[in-house]
Amino acid sequence: QVQFVESGGGLVQPGGSLRLSCAASGRTFAFYAMGWYRQTPGKQRELVATITMTGSTNYAESVKGRFTISRDITKNAVYLQMNSLKPEDTAVYYCNTDPPIVVGGRQIWGQGTQVTVSS
Repeated sequence: QVQFVESGGGLVQPGGSLRLSCAASGRTFAFYAMGWYRQTPGKQRELVATITMTGSTNYAESVKGRFTISRDITKNAVYLQMNSLKPEDTAVYYCNTDPPIVVGGRQIWGQGTQVTVSS
């Protein structure tokens, strides 16, 4: 059973930092590109960072230079270091494969972790 468990979110002031973690299970994800996505109410989920099986990374323009994605293949884990946070980074953050994994015709998502950037 494929599962993603995200953690590390919270309330932080503008300019602060957070590190998100994701534990993936139910499959060996070493051969998948992995990504961090975020969603705010009323908006579509957006992909903010990806990392390939070889470690190449890519970022949305809105987070480039501030966020860093990494992974530990031995642990099926993915991380997102977020620095210089802005109020517009407020969202629920999810990890998944890139593109999102589909099982039985359905995309599988975890509960996500809430990040709130506010003074």
